[in-house]
Amino acid sequence: MNIKGFQFSAVEAAIKKPGRLDLALIFSETPAAVAAVYTTNKVKAAPVLLDMERTRNGSCQAIVVNSGNANACTGPRGMDDARETTRLVAEGLGIPDEAVLVSSTGVIGVPLPMERIRTGIRPLVDGLSGGTLDEVARAIMTTDTFPKLESRKGSAGGKEYTIAGIAKGAGMIMPNMATMLAFIVTDAAVEPAWLRTVFAAGIERSFNAITVDGDTSTNDTAVIMANGAAGNPPLTGSADGAADFVRLLDEVLLALAKLIVRDGEGATKFVEITVRGARSDADAKRAAMAVANSCLVKTAFFGQDANWGRIFAAVGYSGADVEPERTELFFDDVLMVKNGVFAGGDAEARGTEILKQKEFKVVVDLHLGGGAATVYTSDLSYDYVKINADYRT
Repeated sequence: MNIKGFQFSAVEAAIKKPGRLDLALIFSETPAAVAAVYTTNKVKAAPVLLDMERTRNGSCQAIVVNSGNANACTGPRGMDDARETTRLVAEGLGIPDEAVLVSSTGVIGVPLPMERIRTGIRPLVDGLSGGTLDEVARAIMTTDTFPKLESRKGSAGGKEYTIAGIAKGAGMIMPNMATMLAFIVTDAAVEPAWLRTVFAAGIERSFNAITVDGDTSTNDTAVIMANGAAGNPPLTGSADGAADFVRLLDEVLLALAKLIVRDGEGATKFVEITVRGARSDADAKRAAMAVANSCLVKTAFFGQDANWGRIFAAVGYSGADVEPERTELFFDDVLMVKNGVFAGGDAEARGTEILKQKEFKVVVDLHLGGGAATVYTSDLSYDYVKINADYRT
């Protein structure tokens, strides 16, 4: 995959254990416009705090990422280690230290093995000429079972550009944001302030519309870099091609978000939950997320049990305005509940068949207004417990 002006590299540094890529680098040959969205968890990892400082000026040139260790809850040493990592990368690349971002994912509360990272940075920088974005996607995985990549091509001002993205995440997935990392690169020229606006909006429709287990990580980070190597006139809201850029960016972000849900720890189902007819979009989102995060609902999905009462209960406690006597519920196109009353045995049988599918939709219509929202979730299986019961071992 060729994204003009970007280079990639990944190496094995044995940060948690040997035998896999776990240290990666994304490098723009020229300074790039940057926008980022971070976890809203009040407990933030050192890399998040450092990157929040550095992305304020709207420019960066490199991102170094490690998996296997979150560098979270590691005190002053954690910040020192994050800063040293960026300094070593900057020296290797010959760019300013503040132009380098750092991101980490893995176990919380364990200091980074800096001697291994120091050893890994030189081959990491030296490997840029032959590395690939796919290798970076593999290096940032933790409990993921497959690397997550998406790309789209577009044009603006007669110049073709590419938007490509990678993400990691399978557990500790919940909006604001969801242990999720995402890195998007584009060779399109984009005005920095507008990039921040459209990226934040795209995140709300994608990574903030998924949940696997209702947990918001200390390290969640999504970053986009736009280096302008395609040579198009800088895109802003009023420019020709701006709407296409937003559409393509949204497609990349949503596709990556859905891959995270599909790879949810122990997941056997991919479920799209839509609430419509709400008094507002915010109310619809509230209700949809309550359903998507309910352990009772998620275990019913796993057991292929058409227990619509659990869904009704979640909508009712969500905080959204609800009038049960108006509410309808569908599994795909099967009407399970009409005007708050169960549709009967035939609906039960047909609904159970729907839940046997690997993918299906749940639609709740509140019939109160024009608000609507869609979120994506997975089921909750025995394997989720097994994976997380011994995550540190």
